[in-house]
Amino acid sequence: MLFSDFSDLCTRLEAISGRLEMIDVLQGELPSLSEGELPVFVRFIMGRIFPDWRPEKVGVGPNLLYEGVAYVAGIKKESVVRTINREGDVGRAVEHILTTKEQTSFFTTALELEEVYRDFTYIAGVGGSRSQREKLKVIRRLFANAQPVEGKYLARLLLGELRIGIGEGNIRDAIARAFDVPSVLVEHAYQARNDLGEVALLAREGADALSGVRIELFRPVKMMLAQQGSIGAMLAEHGAVAAEMKYDGSRFQFHKKGGECRIYSRKLEDVTHALPDIVQALVGATKHDVILDGEVIAVRDGKPLPFQFVLRRFRRKHDLDLHIDEITMIPWVFDLLFLDGTTYIDATLSERRAHLESVLGDYIAPQLVSDNTEEVEEFYREALEKGHEGIMIKAPSSPYTPGVRGKNWVKIKPAVDTLDLAVIGAEWGEGRRAKLYGSFLLACRDSGEFIPVSKVATGFSDEMLAIMYDLLKDTVLSTSGKEIVFEPSVVIEVGYAEIQRSPNYSGGYALRFPRFICLREDKSVDDVESLAQIGERYYSQVTSVKP
Repeated sequence: MLFSDFSDLCTRLEAISGRLEMIDVLQGELPSLSEGELPVFVRFIMGRIFPDWRPEKVGVGPNLLYEGVAYVAGIKKESVVRTINREGDVGRAVEHILTTKEQTSFFTTALELEEVYRDFTYIAGVGGSRSQREKLKVIRRLFANAQPVEGKYLARLLLGELRIGIGEGNIRDAIARAFDVPSVLVEHAYQARNDLGEVALLAREGADALSGVRIELFRPVKMMLAQQGSIGAMLAEHGAVAAEMKYDGSRFQFHKKGGECRIYSRKLEDVTHALPDIVQALVGATKHDVILDGEVIAVRDGKPLPFQFVLRRFRRKHDLDLHIDEITMIPWVFDLLFLDGTTYIDATLSERRAHLESVLGDYIAPQLVSDNTEEVEEFYREALEKGHEGIMIKAPSSPYTPGVRGKNWVKIKPAVDTLDLAVIGAEWGEGRRAKLYGSFLLACRDSGEFIPVSKVATGFSDEMLAIMYDLLKDTVLSTSGKEIVFEPSVVIEVGYAEIQRSPNYSGGYALRFPRFICLREDKSVDDVESLAQIGERYYSQVTSVKP
């Protein structure tokens, strides 16, 4: 497949607003792709280059992209930035620039889809002191060979945001229809393999190939998620429920086979090097080959420390011994996904818990199973007294659904409701904060796109504003006066008093009294709330209001 054909298809899809029409277009395209093209196409059409579980990252920020485009177009980088500021979108700006670029001496050749993927893979693998120079050479060559419309989507892919509205659900259903297999099998295989590109190849083989998919050691899967709820509603729906502490720590996934083990973060990054004490603890607690799900917390004098102390360890690359002596880290394991060659994600929570208790000697998270409201509420009060965030309420009959934020797990926390949202913009501060970003534009996700839902300016210390500036300064896509637009990469937790209907944001909702709670470096922008989930919260508020 030529990359120009891929770009033309993206243009066509970008103009479609209906989900079913999008799926029809994709369904018609998938069967014609070769074995090498199919997985690349599937990832690219969602704005991804590599599977979520793989560690590779292209590592191309806006500035390097601007340099490459400026060189090919024979203009200064500042001119590229001005065009982006005017267009408000990097892809459209690059397309415009390439339509007016000066004649160059480059010998242009048509770009192939797989060739572009190979170049992206090379960029991701380049390291060392010359890495930026080598990456820039490849970027220049790609844009030199690109037609304007190809440049539009090359730029967006390199920055990780294709912006054509194709989410996982769309491509999942398109795969199912294209190869005449049940959508539920495609979804299940995706949960286990964490790569829709590979799942598309299996779907082409047929339903039996999808049915045979199992999770694998050292190939992390997305973690099952919880939504907000209430003790009463869960007891009413399920009778007996499983209650566990909600820790103010960081999720981890522990993989062990014989003497080899790895720890992955919620973002599926390998953080084994940062947690040698956790590795030692868990290796000593089981002799089995396992995949465990849990949360690591920081403790001092027997009391849990805030989440930020855990993040410091996850980020630390040097002087680990000193840091280990400073703060004690404890793993609390609450689920088992794999045991001695058998996958357990389809087993019930009760079954998984029984296996977990039989193979793990220590570090099992306390759990209360009860159908008594007073008992569960007492467990909740105990969790708060111990310094934890609250409790988790889980349906004992529930399977483990990787990456799904369903109603089978709910979190119970006091005080303010919170949302995890992506930072997509900011405004410069004033006074002593004039050289820092003072307020931030936040977004949820909807069909693969980021939808603005709120601004937040309160709750930030000067230190946190400085951290936010350092995290965001290299992701600037455009500026206009005091306003800045970022490549989505940072997630923050925001508290709010109420969700309101609002015409001021394209999603139709706004947060009343939003306040910064904390930076969530353990989460990727794929983990932020969806527009549908915010809508559910809004309607839950409306129906719970009493006259």
